[in-house]
Amino acid sequence: MGIRERLSGNEAIAIAMKQINPDVVAAFPITPSTEIPQYFSTFVSNGTVDTEFVAVESEHSAMTACIGAQAAGARAMTATSANGLSLMWEMIYIASSLRLPIVMSLVNRAVSGPLNIHNDHSDAMGVRDAGWIMLFSENNQEAYDNMVMAHRIAEHKDVQLPIMICQDGFITSHSIENIELIEDDKVKAFVGTYKPEHYLLNKKEPMAVGPLDLQAFLFEHKYQQAEAMKNAKKVIADVSADFEKMTGRKYSFFEEYKMEDAEHVIVCMNSTAGTAKYTVDKLRSEGVKAGLLKVRMFRPFPAEEIAKALSKENIKSIAVLDKADSLNAAGGALFEDITSAMYVNKKSVPVVNYIYGIGGRDTTSENIETVFADLQKINKEDKVENPYRYLGLRKE
Repeated sequence: MGIRERLSGNEAIAIAMKQINPDVVAAFPITPSTEIPQYFSTFVSNGTVDTEFVAVESEHSAMTACIGAQAAGARAMTATSANGLSLMWEMIYIASSLRLPIVMSLVNRAVSGPLNIHNDHSDAMGVRDAGWIMLFSENNQEAYDNMVMAHRIAEHKDVQLPIMICQDGFITSHSIENIELIEDDKVKAFVGTYKPEHYLLNKKEPMAVGPLDLQAFLFEHKYQQAEAMKNAKKVIADVSADFEKMTGRKYSFFEEYKMEDAEHVIVCMNSTAGTAKYTVDKLRSEGVKAGLLKVRMFRPFPAEEIAKALSKENIKSIAVLDKADSLNAAGGALFEDITSAMYVNKKSVPVVNYIYGIGGRDTTSENIETVFADLQKINKEDKVENPYRYLGLRKE
């Protein structure tokens, strides 16, 4: 029986970290993730955990400290947002290339400039190819649950990659929702003890970490990372199945909402899925066969599975919503992945992209309704005049 609580997304993440009781947490405050290390530091100070909390002078140093701790054989965690993640950029790549299963909470926020502290996904999209597993969270419950699963996924012998758990800044990080926590002893048993095979403090196996890696070996090492990311798909599925047995809460690579007979489908990530579900329900009551596919696992990207889900005979048009603009004149990152998946798997359905919510711009159910109206028009006219669009952009 779970523990009923009312918590913000940041509080939920901090409590998951408390239950995990990592060896090291290194962090530097940045809005809107600041509350996570702030809450966790109180657990350290009152003795609830025996974690070594490292208050560093920058986010670059936070990730550096996590890398050092994890390489030494410790379980390390951190949290950041936006410009903080940007300052970590060099170390983000180093963490994944060293195959260190660090766990990070990424509270999504717009990356400067100009300066903006509100939510979009430009920070996550900036490191989408850095070799980190990336799970997105619609609400506080999902953020908490993803965090509880994170170490089991990252530390698996066939994976050994860092993982970031994403949630929308302020929208979920600071909003209080009903949530069901898992009992401490169950979390501890589920996560297990970290037992690295190779680590710096093992005096029986002297080793170097991060040596020069030139033409003779770098290519093969990058291939090994790619293979580990492929392996992560099965591990994520297995861990999610074990989590469902423990809690009754089911998580897949993506969620299909009213997709059984849907003709017009929106694809999105994180909290926007909640607004989209409300809109789908409203349109269903009006006779529109609307549906939603919410992506949870963004890295590794479930290309084959998504292509299959989006190519059902009843689906006539698809809109992919990106909360970050790739500024490439060819659509957002999620749109590119979706269309690539469809093409490679020989699936053909009209697809259009919408850039939305930049810098925290509100995205209402009315906005989502206009997308579904556009999808119906695309189906009726049997053509896509402009696949690259903006949602909620002022025209004046």
